[in-house]
Amino acid sequence: MEAVNATYMRICGDDRHVGIKKLVTRRANKRFFSNWAMLHDPAISLIWNQQQISAGILDCIPQSEIIGMFEAISHRSDLHDFDH
Repeated sequence: MEAVNATYMRICGDDRHVGIKKLVTRRANKRFFSNWAMLHDPAISLIWNQQQISAGILDCIPQSEIIGMFEAISHRSDLHDFDH
């Protein structure tokens, strides 16, 4: 988990990222998005729109739903080589 925490801290310190919010902290059984590079990511994978996020939906959703969403997106990325 140290490598993940170090990456998270690096992202938090990068001024290209704003409004960062940690949604879940847990040990993962497998790596999500192993082929994913965020460079020029059009963010088409987001389930919630900006209006929902601004309204606080991320504070209301159970962690299990958040994890499930990322698992589903990760599975799709493995099927479609999203390496940007």
